[in-house]
Amino acid sequence: MYFMKATFGAGCFWHVEDLLNKTKGVKSTAVGYIGGQLPNPTYEEVCTDKTGHAEAVEIEYDPDEISFEELLDVFWSNHNPTTLNRQGPDVGIQYRSSIFYHDESQKEIAESSKEFLEKSGKYDNPIVTEIVPAPTFYRAEEYHQKYFKKHGFS
Repeated sequence: MYFMKATFGAGCFWHVEDLLNKTKGVKSTAVGYIGGQLPNPTYEEVCTDKTGHAEAVEIEYDPDEISFEELLDVFWSNHNPTTLNRQGPDVGIQYRSSIFYHDESQKEIAESSKEFLEKSGKYDNPIVTEIVPAPTFYRAEEYHQKYFKKHGFS
């Protein structure tokens, strides 16, 4: 069986992971930190807003069950991509809206999807979601993994 990888930042990773974990075709999820300067950051370090990392969810999905385009639809529809470094009450660079692509195909699909959404008129403000190559993903501490499920929110 062949699975593909996708990585998204859309605010607090607990909610994003829970949502993606319930999405048909998603085979596994992990929350962590990506896109910063500090190797192996801790949650406490990322929360200082000084490491440059985003809270993100790395998923493995079955492309025979769900396409990258469909995953992007889930991503776009479940956060506000027009707020810079903020989702709801969470503020800081670690909560930025991000698509970390793993190959050129994902990059092209993500850019096309963003452009389509911008032209749709759905939002009054510009979309600030970054689309960047996926650097090293650092898995978050175990207590963050499947947080909603562990605490009965899911």
